[in-house]
Amino acid sequence: MLHEENLAKPKVNFRVDYQVPNYLIETVDLQFELGEDYTTVESELAVVPNPAHKGARGPLILTGLEMELLHVSIDGQDVAKDNYTVSSESLTLSSPDQAFQLKIRNRIKPQENTRLMGLYKSSGTFCTQCESDGFRRITYYLDRPDVMAKFRVRITADKSKYPLLLSNGNLVEDGVLENGQHWAQWEDPFPKPAYLFALVAGDLARMSDTYTTTSGRTVKLDIFTEHGQLDKCDHAMKSLKASLKWDEDTYGLECDLDNYMIVAVSDFNMGAMENKGLNVFNTKYVLADSRTATDTDYLGVEGVIGHEYFHNWTGNRVTVRDWFQLTLKEGLTVFRDQQFSADLNSKTVKRIQDVRALRAAQFPEDAGPMSHPIRPDSYIEMNNFYTSTVYNKGAEVIRMIHTIVGEEGFRKGMDLYFERHDGQAITCDDFVAAMSDANAHDFSQFMRWYSQSGTPEVHVSTSYNADDKTYTLHMKQTCAATAGQSEKAPFVIPIKMALLNQDGEELPLTWSQDDQTDTTRVISVTDAEQSFTFTNIDAEPIPSLLRDFSAPIRLRFPQSRENLQFLMSKDKNEFNRWEAGQKLATELILEMVAQRARGEDMVVDLGFVSACRSILEDESIDKALAALALALPMERVLAEEMATIDIDGIHHARELLRGTIACELKDSLLEVYNANISTDEYSCDSTSMGRRALKNACLSYIALLGTEESTAICEKQYQEANNMTDRLAALSCLIDLDSSVRESTLQDFYEQFKSEALVIDKWFMLQAMSKLPNTLDNVEKLLSHPDFSMKNPNRCRALLFSFSAGNLYHFHRADGRGYDFLAEQLIALDKSNPQIAARISRSFDRWKKFDEGRQIKAKAALERVLATEGLSKDVHEIISKNLE
Repeated sequence: MLHEENLAKPKVNFRVDYQVPNYLIETVDLQFELGEDYTTVESELAVVPNPAHKGARGPLILTGLEMELLHVSIDGQDVAKDNYTVSSESLTLSSPDQAFQLKIRNRIKPQENTRLMGLYKSSGTFCTQCESDGFRRITYYLDRPDVMAKFRVRITADKSKYPLLLSNGNLVEDGVLENGQHWAQWEDPFPKPAYLFALVAGDLARMSDTYTTTSGRTVKLDIFTEHGQLDKCDHAMKSLKASLKWDEDTYGLECDLDNYMIVAVSDFNMGAMENKGLNVFNTKYVLADSRTATDTDYLGVEGVIGHEYFHNWTGNRVTVRDWFQLTLKEGLTVFRDQQFSADLNSKTVKRIQDVRALRAAQFPEDAGPMSHPIRPDSYIEMNNFYTSTVYNKGAEVIRMIHTIVGEEGFRKGMDLYFERHDGQAITCDDFVAAMSDANAHDFSQFMRWYSQSGTPEVHVSTSYNADDKTYTLHMKQTCAATAGQSEKAPFVIPIKMALLNQDGEELPLTWSQDDQTDTTRVISVTDAEQSFTFTNIDAEPIPSLLRDFSAPIRLRFPQSRENLQFLMSKDKNEFNRWEAGQKLATELILEMVAQRARGEDMVVDLGFVSACRSILEDESIDKALAALALALPMERVLAEEMATIDIDGIHHARELLRGTIACELKDSLLEVYNANISTDEYSCDSTSMGRRALKNACLSYIALLGTEESTAICEKQYQEANNMTDRLAALSCLIDLDSSVRESTLQDFYEQFKSEALVIDKWFMLQAMSKLPNTLDNVEKLLSHPDFSMKNPNRCRALLFSFSAGNLYHFHRADGRGYDFLAEQLIALDKSNPQIAARISRSFDRWKKFDEGRQIKAKAALERVLATEGLSKDVHEIISKNLE
């Protein structure tokens, strides 16, 4: 059989080629007979001609991959083999030009499905993942999101091995058969596309609860996971109930189901999947207790639980017409989960975390070979476009709409959106039209955010006229050429801003173009060049621009170090206080990199160190915010500020600045560290997490002192920690020490947690991220560790992705060994799980920004991967675009 990955030239799909389906499917009856060697699937489809289809209807073409067709009938009559055509990708039927019943029986082998797409079996459990096109690996179907049908599902399996049989919707009937078999019948009352289909069969433990909606309905909540793990599901259940309440309170959206189920599985390519009423989760985003999960893990569980539940409306009730519209559901739902987490915790800390993630992943993507608008124009493999651009930048685009129309206006737009489109498969244009009509606002120019790729830059200069008491901001927006887009039209860029006097007070702002006065304004930059003049300004102010990161742009505004230090200490907008510190640190580190490149000694500006001291000694600052303020910009973020990346220079300059802060502020760091030690029982409330964050930020600097005392402090925290947050923080410090303490602690950690898969993921990750010179040697050895498996996506991410994407200094070694190593692993991984291989291959995306020697070595590694026989189209698309 010819598989799709063996095609010489993978097909390119274009958004402009969209056509409505010639047929629709109204109902689906599925019967699964789950077996140990193979599974038989029988589908009965109520097929109807699509009245929206114009012109000749043509044959019915159903997609299907890697299955054996056993039987086809139409309206009860067998279809002769010469009346249908089967290829490696489809089943084509000359069908009646009227409604008919199509029955198909086929056979698949979930046990051999290492892709983890479609129906697969892993760790003894049958499970599905159908987004974006996994359903075609289950049975022949119109596997596209604009075909929505009501599903009825009957599952039959061995009762002793698979006592739990789950699918979407409501359990309507079940029973026991002969020979130890049993069955369950599920019915989903809501039409859905095939990508939202789910099936789970296995022997799992159950945690149950209920939630009473605003209207008084009772919703049964279930979480299923491996036996022995239920005690780690409490936080997930609390997060689920909080999600249901938040969506009711914030958007008036009530859970529409009688049952809502979550299943946690250990082998899963995604973080989680929002299948209607039966969410399937990676265990990473369900299981959490203080012994095995960090504060970050707790927040991750809360956020992802919320995200998948919010999809029930923004993704399921209203879904996408085609996969080019993916950001319609993902960008919007990420924005909603960000709102949810911000409301439950610190808004400023959450905003900083989201912006850090955007700059670390999406900004480089926007400037690299895989650059694409949030609504792409083309793709070869859709799974490659589950990107930071579609998700995170997509959320920023939604946030800008929220900023423009305001909270009340956004709610009006959402209400109109659901009123118009509930139960439909639609486009991004439909969403923006609802926002536009609800608020009488013209978003036509704003739509360029959906069609243009790249990160806009806004260059700012200022002028002050003392005689007229006017202050003017001069703004010029540009956007560099990106893959396939050489010219960019001006965006609509909302910039939230204030002007501060010398005491840090916000000045009343009267803009010359209107008579509105306020201390904070949102100005919209819509032209290539634009000026904004404010009146009645008695003295030259200090501007606080792009507050709360009101647009996903790079703000190019030269400011003196004195002004940046002023904003660090005086700006009332906490995000911009943090941002001023990041800008100052970036400027200083890059200056040190330039000194090193010139052969000069790197000089640390002690004024910045003094500013860090002020943060440590200011007890009025939120502790979590202080911890973030003490963290220097990540190496990958600094790299994007250089035309040619000097990875060695960045690494050494950043480490020198960190080491200087540690030495100069030793006493203050120790004082704050000791003041935040607590022996209280673990709690994941914001106050407790903030205290741990600040304490461990101090510990990360103390460890750099390299003394017996500092090592002892780290070792003591590791040994005495009563939670994973503190234990892992201490181990993270020790991992960079070339000492016996490092090895003994690593071994102790492994022995304590070797039965906890998610914790052992952390053990692999820490070693992959180490700064020690022999890190690559250690990573190569870990490939042979008994607990490493290429078949487990979490383990691959923990070791391979952490090394290549998170350890820039060692991955981008001058000798090219890092590139050769990853190329070898990608070739091996692609054979079993192309989707994970493709995601890890993105670590090569910025190779053209390095020096010539590294470029030569990276290119050779990429060409080696591309030349591999049978390379999947997933990896082929990434590598070929890197080499263009």
